[in-house]
Amino acid sequence: MRLVQHAVQLALLAFTVPSVYAASWGFSDATVSVQAKGAGVGAGFQEKIQENAPLSKVVSLGGSDTLKLALTAQEGRSAKRPHQAFLLLKDPETGLDISYPFSVKDNGKAKVELTQKDLPVQFLRASHPVDAEIVLGSFGSSKAYRNVAFQLSIDRDPNVPVPSANAERYGKLPEIHHIFKPDPKSPPLIVTLIFVLMVLTALPILLATWLLLGANLNHLPVALKSAPVPHAVFVGSIIGLEGIFFMYYTTWNLFQTLPVALAVGAIAYLSGSRALSEVLERRLAGLR
Repeated sequence: MRLVQHAVQLALLAFTVPSVYAASWGFSDATVSVQAKGAGVGAGFQEKIQENAPLSKVVSLGGSDTLKLALTAQEGRSAKRPHQAFLLLKDPETGLDISYPFSVKDNGKAKVELTQKDLPVQFLRASHPVDAEIVLGSFGSSKAYRNVAFQLSIDRDPNVPVPSANAERYGKLPEIHHIFKPDPKSPPLIVTLIFVLMVLTALPILLATWLLLGANLNHLPVALKSAPVPHAVFVGSIIGLEGIFFMYYTTWNLFQTLPVALAVGAIAYLSGSRALSEVLERRLAGLR
């Protein structure tokens, strides 16, 4: 009885193991098309490609043509995104090859486009078709796919010279001369003088307004006697801030102005708080 059970288990294992490891990469819904520049939609060459069945026709790529290859990558029968997917062009005589990666989505749909400008000089000088292979693969136990999909013929314009095979593709580029925006300049002197005159004119008006509102200058000696340092430092910091703004307007830049302005502003805040406290004490005492 046990012998029969072991035999059944081995038979089931023999059937299940190939189903697990027989999965391989492939594709479906593959089409190759060649469309000339300026041609309408659907114009030009277009053929469907079957898996493991190269096209019998040679695909020709002209100087103004664009070759487009679209497919849906599959692992087994499920559409998936492979880790590697590219179109491999290979010269069967010299063995020279170059790959062009597909643009692949998560649902396995992939496409690649190329023109003669994307081909190396050696392929442009070839007088025979080159093999176009589709390569799909990823991590895991699934077997990668690589097979010839079609043959590609490069049709060069006889009036356009072929670049030399020894031409340097990667070399020194021309020197770039950067043109920076000039530093901002202060307004003309006449504009500065006009604004200074406006400020100086506003000072008497400000003093007259204070007197009309009831400013009592008789308390000035009392304030200086009660808290001489806070009042003097506060007024001095206000004058210092005006001097900082003048230096920024004339010669200083922002990085020179900010540290000094922050330091003087902190002093003005501390001394002003103490000076206002002294004013509040006098008001609470009934002195105005």
